[in-house]
Amino acid sequence: MLTCAGLAAQAGAILTRGLAEHRVPWGNMFEFIAAITCVAVLMLTVAAVRFRAYYMGLFVLLPVVLALAVDVVVIYTPAGEVVPALQSYWLAIHVTGMLVSIGMFIFGAVVTVLFLLVARHERRVAAGLESRSAGIMVQLPGSSVLDRLSYRAILFAFPAWTFAVIAGAIWADHAWGRYWGWDPKETWSFITWLVYAAFLHARATAGWRGRRAAYIQLTGFACLIFNLVGVNLWISGLHSYAGLG
Repeated sequence: MLTCAGLAAQAGAILTRGLAEHRVPWGNMFEFIAAITCVAVLMLTVAAVRFRAYYMGLFVLLPVVLALAVDVVVIYTPAGEVVPALQSYWLAIHVTGMLVSIGMFIFGAVVTVLFLLVARHERRVAAGLESRSAGIMVQLPGSSVLDRLSYRAILFAFPAWTFAVIAGAIWADHAWGRYWGWDPKETWSFITWLVYAAFLHARATAGWRGRRAAYIQLTGFACLIFNLVGVNLWISGLHSYAGLG
């Protein structure tokens, strides 16, 4: 109930921010992080109710709360107009696809970490060894359930990411006169797409399950986080719209 109340408050904050700005409220990094964490909490809420796995909230909400704390304290940007390059209807199309897919990727990565922890606990129990985290592990779904849940999250997120990349290329043609220019943000978006495509391909054709597939997915998530944070903070390019000065 507290999680649902927090989700409603966060959605309300995003909605009122958009009303104050008269546009979709994800035109800078502060707004973007607020939106993707909201999607991640929404995914958690649906999965927790569906699988009655309320203890997953401990692991999903911890990074969400930390991200929101940094977002509000460090990255906060006052409400206002976006730069002229972002004053386009493509902002609602391209960036919405990005934030929906990233929110699901975040949820999928957390569930994958939980899968690795639960699988390790199950192996120790099967071997007759003591597990220090047994109190929490028994409250979580089994490793097979977590594996399927993580896989389904990526199955939904990957098409959304693909759509967002394509929409971004079309917007780039309208704004800069070319579909693709190997800008740092474009390059890392493509690298992220390749790694997640490799994960889905391995699951579908090679029959990979368990830790090997999990490591590929977490590699893709690491590329995603670098694209979201590292490129915005340390690499300049045509996509330098984070609003961090």
